[in-house]
Amino acid sequence: MEKVKQFIEALPKPIKNKYLVTSILFLFWILFLDDYNLINQKKMQDKVDELVQQKEFYNSEIKSDSTELSDLKNNPKQQEKFAREKFLMKKDNEEVFIIRDNKDD
Repeated sequence: MEKVKQFIEALPKPIKNKYLVTSILFLFWILFLDDYNLINQKKMQDKVDELVQQKEFYNSEIKSDSTELSDLKNNPKQQEKFAREKFLMKKDNEEVFIIRDNKDD
């Protein structure tokens, strides 16, 4: 028991302060050991930011696709252009030649 008292008396004064030691232990626990520590919080915030960006991207894609869809439904020239470009359709008296670039393969 005497050795313990000598050890405690040999410690510097700030380490003897129970409030300081408790605060340091609390900060260590919060920063590194807790389930929702700062490292995990940062990872979750990065994931949320990524998902928000994806949401904005998909909303803009939905908006552009819906305008294209309304054009296709209401404009016969747009329908013909879409069918020719996407499905390589042609009129009866036409021939379609597909020219491919070797660099694309």
